[in-house]
Amino acid sequence: MILEFTPDQQMIREEAARFLRERSSSEAIRRVVDTGASHDAELWNSISRELGWCAMAIPEAFGGLGLGATEVAILMELSGSRLACVPFWSTVCLAAPLIEAAGSADAKARYLGAIAAGEMAATVAFGDLSAADPLATVSVTAVKSLDGYMLTGKVAQVIDLAVADLVLVPARLDDGTVALFALERDAGQRIAPLKAIDGTRPIASLELSGVAVSAAQRIDIGGLTDAAVQSALAFANLGLAAEQVGAAQGALDITLAYISERVQFGRTIASFQAIKHRCARLVVDIAEARSLLYGAAAAVGSADPQESGLEVAGARVVASDVQYLAAEEAIQLHGGVGFTWEYDPHLYFKRAQASSVLLGSREVHLDRIAASVFGNGGLK
Repeated sequence: MILEFTPDQQMIREEAARFLRERSSSEAIRRVVDTGASHDAELWNSISRELGWCAMAIPEAFGGLGLGATEVAILMELSGSRLACVPFWSTVCLAAPLIEAAGSADAKARYLGAIAAGEMAATVAFGDLSAADPLATVSVTAVKSLDGYMLTGKVAQVIDLAVADLVLVPARLDDGTVALFALERDAGQRIAPLKAIDGTRPIASLELSGVAVSAAQRIDIGGLTDAAVQSALAFANLGLAAEQVGAAQGALDITLAYISERVQFGRTIASFQAIKHRCARLVVDIAEARSLLYGAAAAVGSADPQESGLEVAGARVVASDVQYLAAEEAIQLHGGVGFTWEYDPHLYFKRAQASSVLLGSREVHLDRIAASVFGNGGLK
């Protein structure tokens, strides 16, 4: 497979990189983190409404641009490199694919159109953010009423919940079926922001105490199927892998900038052979992860779903490893200031720790790959 960007994709990459350099600087990130804001509102408005990033992969029939996973991966990678404080991943990679895979025609027209137009940030309230199989961790129940349903339960951690205009809630019915409900802001749910290790990506808990919803707010057709959820999760994991690769590159970039200025023994530490070798290793590892990422992106929608899912799982494993390594090396190569609040390596390290367990740890994804290759759950 030849992984070469088309002229249009290259243009998207260059313009997005330029935009984020200007609008998602270290100072901009710290304004969000230091104030405890849910997101960078101005940046999100530009991304969603003015630039149309949220419309990239949404079908043209619903007001989107009808582009593919590669274009989204490009934007996610660049967003990750700048630790952009916006609900882009939760809206475009988590919620929108689930609506497209499991939603009714009316739900797709209503919600995908709003997302594409930049009018709605969205997220999904999976029972356990670290679970690779969210259907097994549904913590909300739905009881049928005369004119709809009553939702009861608590979801401990939901990404970007505080900023979301729409939250998708999987809930289990009396017969065991898992349905999908769409709750817009102020629909009766209680939201409690949580103090998270990663201040660039807010998390909150969702509590539903007998919240009444109409029948129209149930947007699935006959219940959430494993196939629909896995299809949506493949896209979410691909976007997360892209963000992780980007964050690894971002950590390397700030490290290269620092060592080119830090003088020790009369010369910059970038000239020391040991430091050159460590940086060279990161360059190679990031290039390897990026290649695997865009190979997986190119296969989405065109390859066998199971095979494509395994490629995405592989990309997640490699991306998680390289993100953690790059953040760790950023701290080490910054020396004594590497762990201080005033310098940025800790922001990348915290994002690496938080992202590594989203939608399944590296070990979970490795087990999935092993189970496919060796059968019966992999090697014992």
